[in-house]
Amino acid sequence: MGGIDVGNGVVGAVLGIVFATLFQQPLQDAWFRLRKRWGSAVRGLRRREESSPAWRSFSLGPLHTSALIVEGDGDVPIAPEDVHVHVLDQEVTLPEDMAGWRDEIEVESERLRVEGRTPVWNGPRYAVESLGISRTALAEHPEVHIRLKSTDYYTFLAAQQLDRRLPDGTTPRSRYLDPDDPLAAPAFLQCSFAVNVAVVTADELLVVTRRSERVRMAPGVWNSSVNEGMSRHIDSAGRNAPDLHAVARRGMREELSLESHEYSLVLLAFVLDVERRHWSAHFYARLKELTSEGLRDRMSRGVADRWEHQTIDYVPFRPAEVARFLLHADRIHRWAPLAPALFHLALVHVHGRTPVERAEAQVVRRL
Repeated sequence: MGGIDVGNGVVGAVLGIVFATLFQQPLQDAWFRLRKRWGSAVRGLRRREESSPAWRSFSLGPLHTSALIVEGDGDVPIAPEDVHVHVLDQEVTLPEDMAGWRDEIEVESERLRVEGRTPVWNGPRYAVESLGISRTALAEHPEVHIRLKSTDYYTFLAAQQLDRRLPDGTTPRSRYLDPDDPLAAPAFLQCSFAVNVAVVTADELLVVTRRSERVRMAPGVWNSSVNEGMSRHIDSAGRNAPDLHAVARRGMREELSLESHEYSLVLLAFVLDVERRHWSAHFYARLKELTSEGLRDRMSRGVADRWEHQTIDYVPFRPAEVARFLLHADRIHRWAPLAPALFHLALVHVHGRTPVERAEAQVVRRL
């Protein structure tokens, strides 16, 4: 029996040596490859988790907006001669399954008129086919090319229903917009181009407006000093393309009763509200002699578009003061999307980026 046990032990040892020779190294190699693949997968996952899109909308601490600053940083103004507006001889048409939405608005407007109430005015507008950015040859200043198509206010209102269900169950947002490519959108979804102006009085107070509850779009929200939509009828004399500085001056006159010789005006940036597809040219205006009290007196004697504003506040035009005003608990969730970015860029233009960023960060930390 002892001999048999010894024989069995010898056989087991031999089999162990054979098994190790044949299988141990391949198993170790397989385990090493598996660990390597797993490590690469985990590192790749971490990289994906840590990456962020190059395009991010404007935010300031807890204040998050849908305003995407496409061109301009506030530091260097964009010269009028470097902005090229092209009006295409084409009119925007809605897709067949959205055309009925425009008809609904037209019917509603007629009903309001018959009832003696205020109808929805169908003003001629422009839609943005594209906005392209390049650089001038020598100084490398920004050069902007804007291509526009004709549209109207009813089409704009229909296209604003971005989350309304279409017959196939999709929405205009899900069907036509790519969140990873915010600048790509069909013209019929971009039927709004406006100018927004940050106005500072001669005694260094920023003019901040609150929209009336009676306006159809964004009632009751806090907004820029001046907000003026581009009109195809008013801003395109004859067959000329609209001039953005002229649109801004018209807004200054209609909303604040200011004439062009009373202020300086610079173009700071082009900004897109990616949530609603509204384009804006952001301007900064500095009143030469008119103080806040003088502006109040001026407006008390008549303003063309007085009905658009519910209140007007005057805020010391210093970075910390403006940041506190933006982030106040009563206002932080009541801003028009494009206004906070406008005020930030205006501050940078006047005070410089570093002091503005430092002051804003201090205000955010103290919240």
